[in-house]
Amino acid sequence: MIRDERIPSDELRRIDEAVRDDWPTGDDVDFEEAVAYHESLPAHKRFADVLESADAPLLQPRAGVPRLEDQIELLAYLHEAGEADLLPTTIDSYTRDNAYEKAREGLETARETGEDALNGFPAVNHGVSGCRELIEAVDAPVEVRHGTPDARLLAAITFAGGFQSFEGGPISYNIPYTNRHGLAETIENWQFVDRLAGAYTERGVRINREPFGPLTGTLVPPSIAIAVMLIEGLLAATQGVRSLTLGYGQVGNVVQDVAALRALRELGEEYLPDEVVVTTVFHEWMGGFPPDEARANGVIGLGGMTAAIARPDKVITKSPQEFQGVPTREANAAGLRTTRQVIDMAIEQAIDIDGVEEERELIERETRCLMDAVFDRGDGDVVRGTLEAFDAGALDVPFSPSDSAEGAVLPARDDDGRVRILEWGDLAMDDEIKEIHGARLSQRADAEGRDQSFRMVADDVDAISEGKLIGRPRDRGDA
Repeated sequence: MIRDERIPSDELRRIDEAVRDDWPTGDDVDFEEAVAYHESLPAHKRFADVLESADAPLLQPRAGVPRLEDQIELLAYLHEAGEADLLPTTIDSYTRDNAYEKAREGLETARETGEDALNGFPAVNHGVSGCRELIEAVDAPVEVRHGTPDARLLAAITFAGGFQSFEGGPISYNIPYTNRHGLAETIENWQFVDRLAGAYTERGVRINREPFGPLTGTLVPPSIAIAVMLIEGLLAATQGVRSLTLGYGQVGNVVQDVAALRALRELGEEYLPDEVVVTTVFHEWMGGFPPDEARANGVIGLGGMTAAIARPDKVITKSPQEFQGVPTREANAAGLRTTRQVIDMAIEQAIDIDGVEEERELIERETRCLMDAVFDRGDGDVVRGTLEAFDAGALDVPFSPSDSAEGAVLPARDDDGRVRILEWGDLAMDDEIKEIHGARLSQRADAEGRDQSFRMVADDVDAISEGKLIGRPRDRGDA
């Protein structure tokens, strides 16, 4: 069985050579030359340093188009018109599936027609030189954002190309995304990614790693998201990563979101080694958006207010056009400015909210139950413990397409709109916590005059897109 052990140098080289043989642009990767290239970059493009030294939340959108010149133009626009502090390069779906030939065909079509024939930037096809042209052309740090179960070649090329931050992880880019890869397989793939990041770090090039906190993005209980972040952080730290940004996706209740972000930071600093610098990222609402742009801006504004109170190190913003799919660059920039306006107005205010500390303590207690289940099953080995915990359902993610998760956990909102667990499956949680969740869901059911059921879950999934937080029955007779 795969274990939580650092990949030896000779094994790292062997895997690296095999991975780079998968596509011709892999031949252009030269580790020593890449280290020298990173050292030549100015301080304001060094992702980890910029992020870790910020004194207020930095803003970063999502953005990716196939052609290099268009990606450069898009990022420059978001940096200038949107006032983005950090920039993304979102990778196309073919590259995420390691279908580099299809990505090549899409890139050629985009070049011939001028149309966006891919839904992102095919970094593997652009190769090291294309990535460096992008890094040199924009005036802010840039992160690779994707969704790839096997991101080994993508990491090798983008690291050599000058990118200094890389999103994702073996659980967060498996369980919420795919049923085609086993968890042991993706953990092994991502051990290489993290070890390669660690190798750069040991040469003075600190590669920031960012596990994907929202997971399935749908009513994810905070403790589950935080436990996955801690696990992926621990796995990355074993491989030498020293800059970790732990993520969390907005659930919409301000008390719970602020509490969760504070718990995430505290638990990250507690569980991860002292040599790791822990930062946090807050993802604005990842679920369905209202079709009306004015209402969508309200959702974005709530995210900005939450960030101003909780003060994560980074915020991933949304646009008022989320409902229709990929936003225009103008809408993307507008989402950035809306978030910035709210944060700038609110961050200097002393805003105290009742219930945050109580909720934080509950989230931390729940997270410890999940982490104990991993440590106990693995006898101290995080890889073994994670595999066995997911296999037993002791660790689970709601609404997951992956066969590696039991998928038995069902969340629903309580009467305040905080995400609780309606059905537990085999999740490792103590009975008192289950009683707390049950009591709070019972209060909502009583208030709405209906039984606790899957109908509450379905109503809550659609609520924000329909202009509410909690999926209340429209007609008591429908309960």
